[in-house]
Amino acid sequence: MANERQKRPMLKMALAGSFISSIGAQTAFAQGVPGFPLPTIHTQQAYAPDADFTSRWTRADAMQIKAHSNPSVAAGQNSLPGQLVMPDIPEDFPLINPDVWVWDTWTLIDKHANQFSYNGWEVIFSLTADPNAGYSFDERHVHARIGFFYRRAGIPADKRPANGGWIYGGHIIPEGAQEQVFAGTTYTITAEWSGSMRLLDPNGNQVSLFYTDMAFNRNAAGQDITPAQAVITQSLGQIHADFNHVWFTGFTTHTPLLRPDGVLYQNGAQNPFYNFRDPFTFEDPNHPGVNYMVFEGNTAGQLGVPNCTDADLGYRPGDPNAETLQQVLDSGAYYQKATIGLAVAEDASLSKWTFLPPLISANCVNDQTERPQVYIRKDKYYIFTISHRSTYAPGVDGPDGVYGFVGNGIRSDFQPMNYGSGLVMGNPTDLNTPAGTAFAPNPLQNPRAFQSYSHYVMPGGLVESFIDRVEDRRGGTLSPTVRLRIRSDMSMVDLRYGNGGLGGYGDIPANRADINIAGFIQDLITQNMQVSQGTTGSVTSFVNAAQ
Repeated sequence: MANERQKRPMLKMALAGSFISSIGAQTAFAQGVPGFPLPTIHTQQAYAPDADFTSRWTRADAMQIKAHSNPSVAAGQNSLPGQLVMPDIPEDFPLINPDVWVWDTWTLIDKHANQFSYNGWEVIFSLTADPNAGYSFDERHVHARIGFFYRRAGIPADKRPANGGWIYGGHIIPEGAQEQVFAGTTYTITAEWSGSMRLLDPNGNQVSLFYTDMAFNRNAAGQDITPAQAVITQSLGQIHADFNHVWFTGFTTHTPLLRPDGVLYQNGAQNPFYNFRDPFTFEDPNHPGVNYMVFEGNTAGQLGVPNCTDADLGYRPGDPNAETLQQVLDSGAYYQKATIGLAVAEDASLSKWTFLPPLISANCVNDQTERPQVYIRKDKYYIFTISHRSTYAPGVDGPDGVYGFVGNGIRSDFQPMNYGSGLVMGNPTDLNTPAGTAFAPNPLQNPRAFQSYSHYVMPGGLVESFIDRVEDRRGGTLSPTVRLRIRSDMSMVDLRYGNGGLGGYGDIPANRADINIAGFIQDLITQNMQVSQGTTGSVTSFVNAAQ
């Protein structure tokens, strides 16, 4: 025991030293890297949420990723800074459930993004698809349904089964209910895409699902006849639990909240491949009682019409490594125009929303800033998002992974984290070697360049994601959880967590508990009545869970 006591302070000192070393490296890096431009100066200044100000993730910022990448690694190795890389996921990973593919995953949260268990059960929500339905893993998106999983709360990861111990509960939305949003339009198939689940009362069972309702109009070959319809939608329901399982009721009425307007956010008439999805809602502590929503979008404007400016490039005056605007336009980079959008609720029911200008734009930098979320720590506002290597504009590069920005309010001149780059945690990637794609990777690339995606930052810096491809094995299941250490505009992967930085698969713990005794009694009564009457439906899952 005495030796252990001596080791712990030494370990803490070593870890503190690694963070200090990282800070020193970033400070030195701020002076510039030969051959690369300096990052854009961002003040982190806060503005009113409804102000006409949009921060820019500039080309000068994004170039810091490549600037701090090692140009001399052997092909197939990792060239990114080690403290910004997700550790290697073993190829023999377990499946959360063999009967469903799982990807984008989120939790039961309150207005401050605390994660709640309900009457002793942790609950998560995921996009799911049937692996036995005849379509491939990469075709799953047009068949996506929102499913849920549950497990007993409070059990340490090392006491659970290897796959996290999650029990699949089925779909949240009754079959076909979401199609009401598309009444009067032409479509061939609908899907349910990512969002968030809000616990409306931390002592009750009322929940609000915010998600992206999708409708596709396709021919027999799977080609779009007309652009897909994406509608940010709300549906209300109730969570229930007894001694043996969790279930949901409701979600029969679906209220369309937002469609891209073509003024602030690009729509299908401007670009058939527009992005508009992934609502995440929260109450801003600096504006009590006011609810906001962040989501993924694109800058409004016709596809192929150049609209980048010198401000999107972000070079400092006189920087000898700066590109000219004409050089950037000649490269075709103007096809990439990602934004992180903002909307404000008009009513307490969260059923009416108004667009506000985007919080962050990435014109001529990247085309996707998926699943954005707001994370508040020590009065700093962090926006985390995810993106792909394949969606970067010509001339800039970065891995599949998590990107982060920090400011002093919900609308700020956000500073990209870590060397001014924005990269928070990427898959191990060799930026000197083309990547290919997850479904057709370059054999010379790092075999884990697509190992995980759709990262979601949780309380305490924990990060969950799903496995896409490890070596030659495709995933569709939850990744090991990792943890970020965050300090101001810097972060690093915490290698103390779990085994060399990898925690349990699907280790997604609640940090708050909703104990609803009245609801629990009512759920017990309801279940007993259904069992005595021989009712099917949710009783089937009740019996299966009990077995």
